[in-house]
Amino acid sequence: MEKETQTPHKRRVRYKGKYPKKFEEKYKELQPEKYQDTIQHVIQKGNTPAGMHISIMVQEILEFLKIQPGEIGFDATLGYGGHTKAMLQCLDGKGHIYATDVDPEESAKTRKRLADQGFGEDILTIRLQNFCTIDEIAKEVGGFDFILADLGVSSMQIDNPKRGFSFKVDGPLDLRLNQEKGISAAERLDTISREELAGMLYENSDEPYCEELAKAITDEVRKGNRIDTTTKLRQVIEKTLDFLPEKEKKDAVKKTCQRTFQALRIDVNREFEVLYEFMEKLPLALRPGGRVAILTFHSGEDRLVKRALKDGYKAGIYSDYAKDVIRPSAQECAQNGRARSTKMRWAVKAEE
Repeated sequence: MEKETQTPHKRRVRYKGKYPKKFEEKYKELQPEKYQDTIQHVIQKGNTPAGMHISIMVQEILEFLKIQPGEIGFDATLGYGGHTKAMLQCLDGKGHIYATDVDPEESAKTRKRLADQGFGEDILTIRLQNFCTIDEIAKEVGGFDFILADLGVSSMQIDNPKRGFSFKVDGPLDLRLNQEKGISAAERLDTISREELAGMLYENSDEPYCEELAKAITDEVRKGNRIDTTTKLRQVIEKTLDFLPEKEKKDAVKKTCQRTFQALRIDVNREFEVLYEFMEKLPLALRPGGRVAILTFHSGEDRLVKRALKDGYKAGIYSDYAKDVIRPSAQECAQNGRARSTKMRWAVKAEE
């Protein structure tokens, strides 16, 4: 008997008509407040609904900051506004929070979302600027009683294929937090040398195959094959690691993709330079007795934060600081996979 071919109709039956939706068509991007049951179902499965962001370690942050009504605070990275909202609720309508974000698209959405929930300009000021400008805002307001810096990229940015943050979906290789400024990751790869790229991959993400990847990527560009999409970069990585044993390859490709995209994101957004500048300005931005909590997500930024806080403590700037990191609970990690790499560090400004 001749083998029956698989028809389009049979494929439809197999998938029960549920083809994956485009990002723009997903319920989560279209007024999520109308789809609470569906969103809760997605969250309970340990996933983050697209177009949303689940804030990490909210309880631990609030327990440390001990926010009191009437205080003045600073949220370095507004994002989806989850941390901001929790801190605003602690103020109970008295005091003020200043927040910064460099993403014009997402910060506009968050501004409206928070305003609709009763957190308007009387208690919240949002500035479209980098958090390393903390000294300018602190000078205006006389310093801060509490500061939060969540250094992670928001889920809304990661999930949106137009932003190019994820190797899992096809999109332009951009990776900028503000697409109106600077150059994209694709443009960066157009001119970078093999040596500089290898150094970037090693310094920004501890990539073990940095030399092999740098050679493969720069060779591809020199041949005239521009790497301007997330898929093209992933394919170069897959081809470069083809020498690995089959049983190791899948996991190695996934981790190398994560590290490579991270290294490029850090580079095009000057994340280490910005963080270094922020940590230098931080002591002067805090009022005496003021508290700062910082969430880090990879070893490079965590080392930088740890060293700055330790040096500040030795110099008498901070009366106390986190000798050990605080990590999210096992329960939180199970409910939100993106929390697993999070580390929280903190410090208290010395009383003058």
